Amino acid sequence: MISELCKLPSIGRKTAQRLAFHLLKAPEEDARALAQAIGELQDLIRFCRDCFNLSDAELCPVCTDPRRDRSVLCIVEEASNLIAIERTGSFQGLYHVLGGALSPLKDIGPERLHIRELMERLGSSEFQEIILATNPDVEGEATAVYLSRLIQPLGLRTTRLAQGLPAGSDLEYTDDLTLTRALEGRRSY
Repeated sequence: MISELCKLPSIGRKTAQRLAFHLLKAPEEDARALAQAIGELQDLIRFCRDCFNLSDAELCPVCTDPRRDRSVLCIVEEASNLIAIERTGSFQGLYHVLGGALSPLKDIGPERLHIRELMERLGSSEFQEIILATNPDVEGEATAVYLSRLIQPLGLRTTRLAQGLPAGSDLEYTDDLTLTRALEGRRSY
């Protein structure tokens, strides 16, 4: 059990050991419910036909929601990014999940992401704005630049998420790149 738990992201040996002992002490029905949920994960969850979000149906709840703004598309790397944006309640458009970011060092090129499907979707829809919401790291930036070059000939307004200082942070401990972007993206007060 411990060695299997160690295979999960961010789970080291000590954490895996704590989890295993917790499960041993847990009521039997709780442990069985967890085992059943893990078993059903692969059987019940699939990718949405349109946006590649996780779903238990052909289309995810976002794509089937008639209240969503169908003129704005937010492109994210992973479904977990979509969940983070949805948690804010501040975006009401549609999404497209790439399934990762470009990374030559990890042998992830455009053909391994949902970029072809994105371009087909953009060509057959009435989107007016595309938001590039890839992560602010080297791979995310490379992916955003690549996508912006593909989208540019379509004449669609393409924006990028703002980057800068997180609320409650201390300038003294802020890395140079974040501080530079915060200065470049400053706005009137």
